[in-house]
Amino acid sequence: MTSAVVSPESPEHAEVPLTLDEEAPKTLGLLDQGAFWANLGVSLLGFSGALFLLDPLGGKPLTFTGAVLAAVVGSLIGTAMVGLAAIPGARTGQPAMVLLRGLFGARLSYVPTVLNIVQMLGWGAFELWVIATGAQAVFGTAVPYKVWAIVAGALTIALTIRPLGAVRILRRYVTAGVVVAMVWLLVALFSRGPSLAHGSWEAFAPAVDYVIALSVSWVPMAADYARHSRSSAAAFTGVVGGYTIAQVACLALGIAALALVGNDGNRVWEPFVAAPLGALFFGILVLREVDQSFANVYSTTVSIQNLLPRVDRRIISVAIGVLTTVIALFVDVNSYSAFLSVIGAVFVPMFAVLVVDYFLLQGAARWNTAGDAPSRRLMVVPWVLGFVAYWIVTATPTVGWWDTMWGHVRSAIGFVHQPWMNAALAAFLVSSLVTLVLGSLTRRVSRV
Repeated sequence: MTSAVVSPESPEHAEVPLTLDEEAPKTLGLLDQGAFWANLGVSLLGFSGALFLLDPLGGKPLTFTGAVLAAVVGSLIGTAMVGLAAIPGARTGQPAMVLLRGLFGARLSYVPTVLNIVQMLGWGAFELWVIATGAQAVFGTAVPYKVWAIVAGALTIALTIRPLGAVRILRRYVTAGVVVAMVWLLVALFSRGPSLAHGSWEAFAPAVDYVIALSVSWVPMAADYARHSRSSAAAFTGVVGGYTIAQVACLALGIAALALVGNDGNRVWEPFVAAPLGALFFGILVLREVDQSFANVYSTTVSIQNLLPRVDRRIISVAIGVLTTVIALFVDVNSYSAFLSVIGAVFVPMFAVLVVDYFLLQGAARWNTAGDAPSRRLMVVPWVLGFVAYWIVTATPTVGWWDTMWGHVRSAIGFVHQPWMNAALAAFLVSSLVTLVLGSLTRRVSRV
């Protein structure tokens, strides 16, 4: 009688291939996708960021009901964009930057790939900083910041060696701990009676815009995980359902914590640690933050594989993990975050072009992700125009000289920003409409 042996190629143990030459396994179901995105929807930075949801105009705060509704509406709109960006990855089995070969051609796809690598390195380092400072909030400063950052970096690297295994671990173990921690802290903070009664609905639209911006920041990496989904529906529903529920709960918890410290964003973690068993449950959320750094490092790895498709991803992951840790140790990530927002504005209009071309212009039937995919220079036009629209509309300060330049552009064309305007939506709409127009013209020319 022989015993059953589980093959390492079975769905329970399948892993991301080492190079792009190998086919991606389709092993992640709806629960895997939903749990993964739910974990990404909970962020320590989301607690302090709730202040921008509550009072995006400054001095005109929303009511608690208005803020929560804005979180729901903004999350659903933003995650729908992320979910649409995930579907081509699920259908083709290709990561996000490789998908861009079908949009721009192989060589032109290198430009957004390099930009994505730069921003992912920065955000990965920023997450290590968050983990290290969060750990110090729980355990004090006896253990230096650099020690915590190195430990978080080492754990991040370990997760990226077996990324699908990491996603499965998140679903089976970490998600349950996060749910318990969030429920416990919600009850603990709201039982203290935070003052949430005052406010108006005047800032509702800007608050929705802020939450949309939070959600669409994940657009450049959606396909990196959806490529392993068993279906497009599982990928889309996992993003929209998992991330929306988690982000709304995170923002509501942040509003309560801020109310207990006089809306002081620098003290937002204090109510969590001070709650009964707060250090334990806040510690779980600090540990969970590693999935954010894992997501950034892994997405950097598969982005690099668009440039170096035959290099072992494990080698790239270790190198990127070490570099990310070094950046977190020696670079002022707070100053770097403004630069990252400049780069991040590249990807909302770019993926708007992808979504329109893929879904509305029959792009899915001709999508070419081969290493020699021909250039499609015309697709750069709506991307660039969407990028310009973003910076004309935005009112968020970033880098001094960059903001000054776009201020001159606004003055030259007579544009005046209104409180209800959102840069991400403006970029998405401009890029989408221009792509539709160009697609229509191209079809007419081809018929002549």
